[in-house]
Amino acid sequence: MIGIGLIGYGYWGPNLLRNFWNNPHCDVKAVADARQERLSLVGKQYPAITLTTNAKDLLHNSDVDAVVIATPVQTHYALAKEALQNGKHVLIEKPMTANSAEARELMELADSKGLTLMVDHTFLYTGAVAKIHELVDSGTIGDLAYFDSTRINLGLFQPDVNVLWDLAPHDLSILLHIEKRMPRSVNATGISHTANGIENIAFMTVNYDHDFIAHFNCSWTSPVKVRQTLIGGKQKMVVYNDLEPSEKIRVYDTGYKHNSEEEKVKIMVEYRTGDVYIPKIDTQEALYKMTLDFAAAIMEGKAPMASAELGCRVVMLLEAAQQSINANGKEIKL
Repeated sequence: MIGIGLIGYGYWGPNLLRNFWNNPHCDVKAVADARQERLSLVGKQYPAITLTTNAKDLLHNSDVDAVVIATPVQTHYALAKEALQNGKHVLIEKPMTANSAEARELMELADSKGLTLMVDHTFLYTGAVAKIHELVDSGTIGDLAYFDSTRINLGLFQPDVNVLWDLAPHDLSILLHIEKRMPRSVNATGISHTANGIENIAFMTVNYDHDFIAHFNCSWTSPVKVRQTLIGGKQKMVVYNDLEPSEKIRVYDTGYKHNSEEEKVKIMVEYRTGDVYIPKIDTQEALYKMTLDFAAAIMEGKAPMASAELGCRVVMLLEAAQQSINANGKEIKL
């Protein structure tokens, strides 16, 4: 049994605690949160768990083998570093760190100590993303042409990070999971409608050296909530709507081909429209599968699917996007 310690019992902490509690390979030993009222909620439901308002008590607890960090991103680096230095495996809530230098340092520290370092990119464990990965890997939809993501809603304005750092990690992790080649550059634009200068609307484009492009539309100021990704392949196209209760994935047997004559102005495009296929997907809770992967990585010494390397690459893209926003949309090379 892996002794688990959870730091942070805010919005996401209860979900993490519930799933680690139900994981047969894990034993939740302690929960830390600076707010006593949050710890009281833990005590009522899980009276056997040790509670503390000081995260350091948990980091130095010999019963804790692995630390789960669900705190604001600015605290991730310091907490994870101290946990690793004390021989603890670490799972960090997304995004991994506030900058790529911190992420790389944590990766090197974990490697030097032979410890598992993982990022909670939960969407990688959903049945929908698993099916998309299968469709791409098998060649069913052909070579990828584009990835177009929209993640918008009304609220919640974050006080410490902009809308890209808040919402884009989900879809960036999916992009990096299905397209293994590293992007060439990033362009981004954004705007703040509040006095703190934190962008609440942003558009991000990820450029590649081959004929593939990815685009992300993120907003906290939309009158409707949209969670949709379009993935275009040379053979088929996929629509992933995460708000659909059951039919989250639709595969369109739709495409086109063009015949160019010597004169570049004459391009003949032929369109093909076929059937729409709705594949069956696994409905097991993604967060529970993530906890299983974390436990397996610790017990078997293998890299988890939501690896620290993938988490670091997500941070690199977010970092480049912020640089581009600050430079009025300038292309930032990676």
